[in-house]
Amino acid sequence: MVKCPRCGYDNLSSATYCVNCSYILSGSPTGQKKGGWKMGTAKKILLIVGIIVVALLLFSFIYNVSQPSHEESLNVVTADSNVQEGSTHPYSVKVNYSGDWYSKSGDANYPVEKSGHGPMSFSLDCSSWDKVSVSVQKSDGASEPLSVQLLRNGEVVGENTTSGSSNQVTISYQS
Repeated sequence: MVKCPRCGYDNLSSATYCVNCSYILSGSPTGQKKGGWKMGTAKKILLIVGIIVVALLLFSFIYNVSQPSHEESLNVVTADSNVQEGSTHPYSVKVNYSGDWYSKSGDANYPVEKSGHGPMSFSLDCSSWDKVSVSVQKSDGASEPLSVQLLRNGEVVGENTTSGSSNQVTISYQS
């Protein structure tokens, strides 16, 4: 037994510090315990933060790898567990006009704006089950007719043309 010189408590002979008052007992090292970490508090905090950052990066990587791709997320799983694969971009719009035009097209809740000059075709980032809306208008005010087609997997599912002084064409479609 070793008696503490500060408080007089009887400690085990193998004790480094007094159990009662934490005083360093004689004959023991005066700094760190043997086998302990010999680094300051700032380094310990930095080490812990580094471990947390590495863990978050690893979690993020695993999460991203396990998520379906954009193409896979457009597939439909039916009640009998059959997978019906959808096209990556099943809808496209074909504008036939020689002047400047502007459009809002796509999912009716989230239309995408696009503008152009002359005849053009472009894909819509919609799923095959979305309600699709196409609105194209002339930007230059010419009297030439504006013709618009909505295609689903290459087949025309909606078509409209301006008549007379009208400068806007609208198509709505839901399968």
